Amino acid sequence: MTQHRIAILGASGYTGAELVRLIATHPAMRIVALSADRKAGMTMDQVFPFLRHLDLPPLVKIGEIDFSQVDLCFCALPHATTQQVINALPRDLKIVDLSADFRLRDPAEYQKWYGQPHAAVELQKEAVYGLTEFYRDEIRAARLVAGTGCNAAAGQFALRPLIAAGVIDLDDIAIDLKAGVSGAGRSLKENLLHAELSGGTHAYSAGGKHRHLGEFDQEFSKIAGRPVLVQFTPHLLPMNRGILASVYVKGDPATVHATLAGAYGDEPFVKVLPFGALPSTRDIAGSNFCHLGVIGDRIPGRAMVVSVLDNLTKGSSGQAIQNANLMLGIGETAGLMLAPVFP
Repeated sequence: MTQHRIAILGASGYTGAELVRLIATHPAMRIVALSADRKAGMTMDQVFPFLRHLDLPPLVKIGEIDFSQVDLCFCALPHATTQQVINALPRDLKIVDLSADFRLRDPAEYQKWYGQPHAAVELQKEAVYGLTEFYRDEIRAARLVAGTGCNAAAGQFALRPLIAAGVIDLDDIAIDLKAGVSGAGRSLKENLLHAELSGGTHAYSAGGKHRHLGEFDQEFSKIAGRPVLVQFTPHLLPMNRGILASVYVKGDPATVHATLAGAYGDEPFVKVLPFGALPSTRDIAGSNFCHLGVIGDRIPGRAMVVSVLDNLTKGSSGQAIQNANLMLGIGETAGLMLAPVFP
């Protein structure tokens, strides 16, 4: 099998390390370059001792990489800096971006949610939204794919088929989401210190302020053919990995379940549980799976959909590899059928 040469920019972060972990056993990918900014000159086992069993190239500055020797590049760089970096890369290089920089198609929407003008508008027009299950054909033909937000992915898996089928009230949707702390990245933040995070939980970016709402607005409105605005409140939990989204909708619970089961019946990574069963983050940890459960409410005509996925895998790095597989003509599930880690 052909070994595609892979570069990872931003390999010293959580999503970068997750890419390395997954690609290490991928049958058709070989890592030839790893970049880091502050940790250039170090080896990956110095940064992440859990990867010391792997034979990996050293961490270097981006400018030291020979991209003529790279078939596909994963960009796991911070938001707002990625657009300038990608803009300077060769125009024939296939790229999967894990940041937020190319998720929103409208430059005005990007500026609204991220507080600054986009610095690579032409590339923004070229980028394909990377929710694999719904953009496969576009991803196969793409040069630049923009990975989704992890929270945005969890909510969309629960809602896209329901909106498309017209089985729920589009003006009555609420997403209550809990996320693990690794979703906040690896940089030091006072509010993420163990003493300040453990033993409690809190809502953040509440009241319509979370940036992933830009993705919900864009994608749900596109499906419906008219504006769709959802309520969305994320909460930070003192756990390392995982997202659980409780999605409240107005619609017949049995129809909601049947719609999701029909939409995902052939999907390798999205599993719909039997009606009345609810998923747990412990059942998808470290995997590229998303589990969905549906139950009715005591109020007639209302349903709850619970969506769980690992923010670092299906919500980011695993999704990125799923997209890269399509871009490189590899089987979509290659390197990704790892069972979840339990307990």
